[in-house]
Amino acid sequence: MDKKVFLKVVKILIKEIKKFKKPVVGKLFEKDDPYKILISTLISLRTKDKITEEVSLKLFNVADNPYSMAKLDYSDIERLIKKSGFYRNKAKVIKDVSQTLIDKFDGKVPDDMEKLMSLKGVGRKTANLVLSLGYGKKGICVDTHVHRISNRFGIVKTKNPYETEKELMKILPKKYWIIYNELLVTWGQNVCKPVNPKCKECVLNTLCDRVNVKK
Repeated sequence: MDKKVFLKVVKILIKEIKKFKKPVVGKLFEKDDPYKILISTLISLRTKDKITEEVSLKLFNVADNPYSMAKLDYSDIERLIKKSGFYRNKAKVIKDVSQTLIDKFDGKVPDDMEKLMSLKGVGRKTANLVLSLGYGKKGICVDTHVHRISNRFGIVKTKNPYETEKELMKILPKKYWIIYNELLVTWGQNVCKPVNPKCKECVLNTLCDRVNVKK
């Protein structure tokens, strides 16, 4: 897939994803709230969107900022997010991150990649999501869907999400950087699935290179 076709694909996806539900983080917090975006993203690890939404709302009804979260016992957080995978580890991360925000950043989520990644459990994907959705800073959040589908399109040939992010930054116009994650996560959850993608009914069928997809 060349750049011209790729941009056509992006424009098609912008229209097509309106048929599906938004990814949970974007759906929950359309009003910018860096802290809630950060915590819900940490909860979402290896957890289905429906559960992430349910437990995030449950947790934020009790504590919706670093100060109230840090006052909770680990057991309280565990109880509130128990339906999510690895809830004990996540509870520890959530409380520790909240305390770090208080101790080092005056209770505010930093708007800087390096500072965000200094927080326990925060990698580039989470940091980019916070920066883009929470602060409107242009960046490409590359998760498993974005990495897989970008390679499946044939627009990049990369081995890991970091390489994918760097290559996409060279190819994708900045105006699409923030929305690109939502486009591919939505498409990956509903059409371009990891196993048995719905190629025959996909509107991108004639445009996609379908790299490593069995014909």
